[in-house]
Amino acid sequence: MVDKALLNHPLLTTEDEAVYTPEDHETWSILYNKLRNLLPQYAAPEVLSGMDKLNITKHEIPNFDSLNKVLKRETNFSVTPVKGLIPHEPFFALLANRCFPTSCFIRKREQLEYLVEPDVFHDIFGHIPLLVHPVFADFMQEFGKQGLESIKHGINDQFAALYWFTVEFGLIHTRQGLRIYGAGITSSIAETIYSIDSEIPNRLAFDMIRAMKTEYEIHHMQKSYFVIRDYQELFDTIKQINWDMLKENLQSRSFIPEGKVLTEQERFTA
Repeated sequence: MVDKALLNHPLLTTEDEAVYTPEDHETWSILYNKLRNLLPQYAAPEVLSGMDKLNITKHEIPNFDSLNKVLKRETNFSVTPVKGLIPHEPFFALLANRCFPTSCFIRKREQLEYLVEPDVFHDIFGHIPLLVHPVFADFMQEFGKQGLESIKHGINDQFAALYWFTVEFGLIHTRQGLRIYGAGITSSIAETIYSIDSEIPNRLAFDMIRAMKTEYEIHHMQKSYFVIRDYQELFDTIKQINWDMLKENLQSRSFIPEGKVLTEQERFTA
């Protein structure tokens, strides 16, 4: 059972404290229009259907209460407003309680193309649509539970890398070909196109330990992406973790520089 006390973090807030200006809503609209028309060619079907069910539109920053009504009905998830980035422990605790911590500020106009710290557009437009999908929602809760275990075992940094290469920058194989599902890609017009169309990055078959040992950089587009077959693969991989074996495997392997391919066999093939 997750300790409820972990949820009482000073960075948690209420949406009432988020006051959006007309310029903030216009910034949302600009970002929405840049991406929403592009995504049907690039995003996984579940991302698009989630946006439709949540009624995410271009007109204004969505109200958290309206999002939660849909999320609660579909998967019993909810969004919880936070003031900024929160440490691993309360973050994992929130996920384990089927709560996704969501920023309640939006970037400035000069930051339209790139923002290091996730804002409300990244969180709602990028992350929340997939929480409508039952298997992915279960995966996120399980990720939170296992993330708390990773802290106990001293490997939470490697677990954060796994989050990076799946929830943030993951690709999925669909009947239409490769599609994006990671929120870091979905909320970036440049990386949306690059991740699917460019010949530069590696696209590797998903392997949990490989992802956890792969180095990454947050300030440029990724040199490698991991491709899953479906969301059930993510859930099963996380659910079946044996912590003693995982820790031994991680300790016996060196970190892999970003962009390095170990063998041709690890490249993803449809």
